[in-house]
Amino acid sequence: MTLLGLLCLVTALPGILSQVQLQESGPGLVKPSQSLSLTCSVTGYSITSDYTWNWIRQSPGKKLEWMGYINYDGSTYYNPSLQSRISITRETSKNQFFLQLNSVTTEDTATYYCARYTVRRLHHEPRHKPPCRGALDQQGAINPKQAQELYDQNWKEKLVFSDFASHSLRTGRL
Repeated sequence: MTLLGLLCLVTALPGILSQVQLQESGPGLVKPSQSLSLTCSVTGYSITSDYTWNWIRQSPGKKLEWMGYINYDGSTYYNPSLQSRISITRETSKNQFFLQLNSVTTEDTATYYCARYTVRRLHHEPRHKPPCRGALDQQGAINPKQAQELYDQNWKEKLVFSDFASHSLRTGRL
């Protein structure tokens, strides 16, 4: 089955997807050179059961940028452009995952999203591509109440993220 076929299959299972809720928390303002820490709390599904749990952001006037994920098994994958500054971790007992972005600049001003990548892994673990490596081809605001099909310019495929939570962050002086 192709990835596109899997995307269609997963989006046809609203009873499974609609039970998951994500809640994001963190500061609204971070000074340049400091670290940003965001928390995403998940209810309705264990983050250790399946899926990848992602951080995505959108700076004003720019396209969505995928930042990285932590997989259900604890493995991580980061956007190479952020590799030296980013860390994604989790606290399984609280069913939370975290973003830490170090040495922030004004370029890091954005709306930050935590999201679940909804293409389920297969039991035989095929050669799995990471969700994406860079910019996602979508302008405008994400609607957190519905799955988002985002076209990944690197893999040339549509990806489905769902159960978004968002948090706006500004970097600058008080």
